Amino acid sequence: MKSEIKGIVASGGPKNIIGIARIVLSEKDFSKIKKGDILVTDETDAGFLPAMIKAKAVITDLGSILCHAAIVARELKIPCVVGTKIATQVLEDGDKIEIDIKSGTVKIQSDIIINNKKYGS
Repeated sequence: MKSEIKGIVASGGPKNIIGIARIVLSEKDFSKIKKGDILVTDETDAGFLPAMIKAKAVITDLGSILCHAAIVARELKIPCVVGTKIATQVLEDGDKIEIDIKSGTVKIQSDIIINNKKYGS
């Protein structure tokens, strides 16, 4: 399984973002995203605004710096990586991920368990 994907930084921020990925492919999935989650989708349109407002960042399979997700993310002042091609296929709901705001790289973070104690990366 690929643990790192790359896209285009369409909206930046002051530092890397770490959060929980939520795969949202249509409006029926909006209930999955909670305040502070990272929205992962193929693309967005005006109907996605309620989910985007809750998200701390957005990652899309499609798009460029002028796509809907990029423009709305800049207006909301949240980080956005577009054009990954595979984010919805590689990432899973609940994955802890880190977005490198400078390079557009998304990494899946792993937790290490030693003697039943969980250590986050």
